[in-house]
Parts: sequence; C-alpha cells; structure tokens
Amino acid sequence: MVIAYIFGVFLVPLVISFSKKEGLVDLPNERKIHKKPISRLGGIAIWGSSMLTFLCLVLMSCYPSGKLMSGILLGSSLMFLLGLVDDVYGLGAKFKLLIQLSIATVVYLLGVQIDSLPFIGTELGLLSYPITLLWIVGISNALNFIDGVDGLAGSVITVNSITLAILAVTLTPPSPISALIGFILAGSMLAFLTFNFNPAKIFMGDSGALFSGFLLATISITGVMKGATLAILLPFVVLAVPIIDITYSSLRRIFKGQSPFVADAEHIHHKLLHAGFSQKNTVVILTTVAIIAGALACLFANRFTSYNAIKYDFILTIILVGVMLLLNLIRVLTKK
Repeated sequence: MVIAYIFGVFLVPLVISFSKKEGLVDLPNERKIHKKPISRLGGIAIWGSSMLTFLCLVLMSCYPSGKLMSGILLGSSLMFLLGLVDDVYGLGAKFKLLIQLSIATVVYLLGVQIDSLPFIGTELGLLSYPITLLWIVGISNALNFIDGVDGLAGSVITVNSITLAILAVTLTPPSPISALIGFILAGSMLAFLTFNFNPAKIFMGDSGALFSGFLLATISITGVMKGATLAILLPFVVLAVPIIDITYSSLRRIFKGQSPFVADAEHIHHKLLHAGFSQKNTVVILTTVAIIAGALACLFANRFTSYNAIKYDFILTIILVGVMLLLNLIRVLTKK
C-alpha cells in the first residue's frame, strides 16, 4: 500500500502535465459540475502505480504466485485499456458493454467464478457464467457511475478496497493474494486522491473507474465469495454505495423509457448537490455510508460461525433499510 502510494504521488503530476500539453482534458458542459478543463487521464497513474508495485514485488522476490492472480491482472489491464481508449477517442455505450462482457468472459475462463448462492445449497452450474459476468460488468460500471464529484469515487473505492482486503484475510479460507491486490489499489487511489479532492486537478476517467471497479469485483469473488456459504452477501454490503446508485439510476432511466446507458445528472450525488450540500459534504456523506457499510460487513463476517446469527442479522438489516426507504418516501410525498 505504501509502495503504491509513493509511485502514485510521482506519476499523477506527470499525467496532469502530459494531459494539458496534449489537450486531453475533460471540458465543462451542462451535465458536469466543474467549470474549467481538467485532466481526465488519472486512470493512467492509478493503473501505473498498481502495476509498478507488482513489478517491485517481483524484483524483491515477494511476488505472490497463486491461482487467479494472472486472470485478475490481465482482465483489469484490458479494462483499463478500454477505458483509456474511451477517454481519448470516445466509444459507444453498447460497444463498450460488448468489450466488457468479452473481458469478463476471459477472466471467467481463467477461474474467477461465482460458484454458488446463499440459501440454495447447490452449485450454480451453467448459471455461474451469466451471474459472474453480471457482477463483474455491473460493479465495474457502478464505480464509473459515481465518479461525478471531486474525490467521491476515489474515497469510496479506497474504503471498499481496504474493507475487502481485511475480509479476504479474516474469512476461512483466507485469500492473502486478494488482500494484497486490495491494499495496492487503496495505496494507488490514496495517491490519486491527493490531487483529486475539491478543487480537483485531475479526474480518474473511465480508465481509472473501470480498472478499479473491475479489481473490486474480482477480489470480492476470489477473496470473499469463496469463503463461507453466506460470505457471498458481504460484497453487497461493502459495495452498497455504488450498487444502490447504479440500481437506482438504471431503473429510473428504464421507467422513463430511456436507455440505462445514457448519462444524465440525476445520480445520488447530484441529488445531494441539488439539495444544497457542497461537493465536500457530499463526499463526506457518501464516504461515511461506505465506511458504515464496511463496518457492518466486518460485523457480519465475525458471526459466520452461527448460521442463525447471520441470518437474523441479514433479515434485520433488510427490515431497517425498508423502514428507512419507507420513511423517505413518506417525506417526499408529504413535501409534494
């Protein structure tokens, strides 16, 4: 994590300088909240610092050889390249989705698979493929969706990666490789955040968001879902912020008769900004939610020795969330 951070703080300024020189900046428009051109190639620094850290481990003879490592590194790099091409040239949403599904398929064939679901007790069989693809592609895009406020996506990714890393080494069987990837991603993201907090000097772009989202999706499979049967529920809790946002955004667009792939300015962070919160307060609110979700996931993981305990914890959480949503609906209807 420290090595990745050191690489990152040197790489980010270089990327900012290169972006300005080549005109590879994100221009303001009616959908975006920044007022001046800003570098959109932060993903290069995030990917670069992560890969240089792995190279460092190789040179120090500490490279963590093990199953699934090659699939995760290959898939995340391909996802980064896809995002980079989109940042520079712009790609159609359907074409990007097709390539993402192809990358997820390659990773699936290399062994990164969701094999079972809780409360079923049987192997998924042929259903493993579509469910794994839905998870990997969905989480990758979910992190891209929340990248709309200075420091938001980076803060949430940092919290999520550290939480997944901790779970990966505490669950049985432990997965130190998944934990290592999580901490390296956290170090790279902290370096990026040094230059991304409001007012931001650089954005992570699609390359950084897709790369980070892919890593979170895959290490949640290899490091958490491979553990106890009910462990598959934990990533849903850890990644609550991006999952809720992409679900809300997609359903809203579908109900309006729009494509779920068409960008708009009605994400959860936009709602908070419209409600009067500043960018910094919006980041604090959603990052706090991510921290609480991570703490809950760690609490649940500690109770996996008792099936009934975790079952009742999960049911209680669902009830509490339902009550909160109901109260919020009543508040909205009352205002109208």
